Amino acid sequence: MKFIRFIDNEIKKSGIINENNEINELKYDYLDYNTDLLNIEFEKELNKNKSYKLSDVKVIEPVEASKIVCVGLNYVEHGEELKMELPNEPKLFLKPSTTILGHEEKIDYPSMTKQVDYEGELAIVIGKKCKDIETNNAKDYIFGYTILNDVTARDLQSIDGQWTRAKSFDTFCPIGPIINTKMDPKNQKIKTEVNNIIKQDSNTKNMIFDVYELLSFISKIMTLNSGDIIATGTPKGVGPLNFGDIVEITIEDIGTLRNYI
Repeated sequence: MKFIRFIDNEIKKSGIINENNEINELKYDYLDYNTDLLNIEFEKELNKNKSYKLSDVKVIEPVEASKIVCVGLNYVEHGEELKMELPNEPKLFLKPSTTILGHEEKIDYPSMTKQVDYEGELAIVIGKKCKDIETNNAKDYIFGYTILNDVTARDLQSIDGQWTRAKSFDTFCPIGPIINTKMDPKNQKIKTEVNNIIKQDSNTKNMIFDVYELLSFISKIMTLNSGDIIATGTPKGVGPLNFGDIVEITIEDIGTLRNYI
């Protein structure tokens, strides 16, 4: 099932993309059920008389998260290109919710930095509040998956020696365009293009820690709320963006997240 949020006549709405690639509107935003997104029969919540063509609406960010938990160095080849030792456990950092940006929106290039990099990633959307869960039942807490661009001021990351400033500028977390609740997160082609030139080309099967291991590990540190996001790391090929660039991240069962610099 593919969920989407959009604006129609200046009103935020949400819906499900049907087999005709049109949006069936939900009576309420699925995020309004944020105590537990997993146990709602969304088919019963459809306003069956309201449907939209994707081309007729403005797509917005598919989720409003209380936090974005990110994983660094989670692809073997990315560790190799950075000449860094592969981790024995996930390396974590946070991005504030104010970094979130929607599909086809503009990424700001801050005056404080001279190098802004793209990082294409698969993102987990949490379905219900969880803490201290095990890997074998982590799937029971995942609502679905979306695409995320972990935009990074790379020069500031090097200067600071830690990642908060480099990762936290407004607009530095584009997500979307949809959430897919039925897909295999452990075998998805992931590709990043800048101005139609392929920069990253990998598969989520190359992750060091898979989505279930990540969710279990993180839940043993902090409580995850319904709607929270886990960014699962980026493959090799990260690089800079320049003014006027178009960056597109494609994951095969989700679609393409497109943003402008």
